[in-house]
Amino acid sequence: MPAAITIADDAASIQDFPIRGCRSRPSNAGQAVTDPPLSGSEGRASPPEGGIVKSWLGTLGGCIHGVLKKEAPLIDRTGLAEFLRARREALQPEDVGLPRGFRRRTSGLRREEVAALCHMSVDYYARLERQRGPQPSEQMLASIAQGLHLSRLERDHLFRLAGQQPPTSGVVSEHISPGLLRVLDRLDDTPAEIVTELGETLKQSTLGVALTGDTTSFKGPERSLGYRWFTDLATRRFYAPDQHAFLSRMFVSGLREVLTLRGPDSRAAHLADLLLDRSEEFRRLWADHEVGVRPDQVKRFVHPEVGALELHCQHLVDPGHAHSLLVYTAVPGSESHEKLRLLAAIAASLSH
Repeated sequence: MPAAITIADDAASIQDFPIRGCRSRPSNAGQAVTDPPLSGSEGRASPPEGGIVKSWLGTLGGCIHGVLKKEAPLIDRTGLAEFLRARREALQPEDVGLPRGFRRRTSGLRREEVAALCHMSVDYYARLERQRGPQPSEQMLASIAQGLHLSRLERDHLFRLAGQQPPTSGVVSEHISPGLLRVLDRLDDTPAEIVTELGETLKQSTLGVALTGDTTSFKGPERSLGYRWFTDLATRRFYAPDQHAFLSRMFVSGLREVLTLRGPDSRAAHLADLLLDRSEEFRRLWADHEVGVRPDQVKRFVHPEVGALELHCQHLVDPGHAHSLLVYTAVPGSESHEKLRLLAAIAASLSH
């Protein structure tokens, strides 16, 4: 173990222990360094304001900070630009649910189409392909990875090219697999959504937004439908009143099962703690320790414009990501089927 360095009460003591990365007093080769001017009857240098020890402690602290400071990873701008361009050109409009049109000259998707899929400006995305612009944040990179339908390995490669650490690998992830996205992109005439095991909506079809509103815009714990169910009673207006008690039990049961699966340090445990603190109904149901409550195959919605709908819900599970694709359909010829067609017409009129 190296001997401890004692900070003496004069500058010469510390100068004998140079620290890499710190500036020493300038000198010329073969010439002595000129000491500070002397003052006082004893010929000692005047101490800086606050004392010599305080002054050198500040210098030493600044040097150590410089040595220990971690350099930000560098962006491989050329590699990033080439990778984005290659992935954009490999995607076809049909792969992401877009019409091809008659005057398409671009090989693959246009920049403006990718920018819309990634929820960013065309200028921002174009600068990345031109090796310009600021370093993309982790949130921006996640949006790009999702918009370009990257696999998990491709997403991690994108993060490294941009000088960012890829998200931690694991079962729980918000990155939707390209296969599940391709299925959703083809469901433009059907209400559908991709959700996490905590009921957080990651993406919706156009008719899915028309049915329940844009549920991807929530932040924090409010992203979970189960959380909103107990903390914002307006959430319940989209569901038949006689189903509310059952749905409350189902949300509590589901959260308990996810907490048991993921452990006491999981996001599920955090949600449970928040709800135990904020909802009397949740506390009462949580105390029952009920598990195994599963949703009915037929869901009864109440839409503010078209009224009551009975829709069959089909699940497509992606176990590798703990995501579910929920698809809502109506029996052909039924009243709910006609209401879905009306809802699609309303949604189309609002989009123009």
